[in-house]
Amino acid sequence: MRYAIVIEQAGSNYSAYAPDLPGCVATGNSIADVEARIREAIVFHLDGLREDGLPWPPPNSQVDYVEIAA
Repeated sequence: MRYAIVIEQAGSNYSAYAPDLPGCVATGNSIADVEARIREAIVFHLDGLREDGLPWPPPNSQVDYVEIAA
């Protein structure tokens, strides 16, 4: 499965979340760090849903960029 993630700079570090998995967030000191941590957080989140007998939410979010002329 492929879940979209959003990475934002948060002062001196980075934060990330998965829009299709409410509450699934991570922080890190670099983009590479936060990517690794959000991947771990997603696995942990999905494992928790499985243990609780709940279905995994399907990945529905789409990511794209919009170019704006300056």
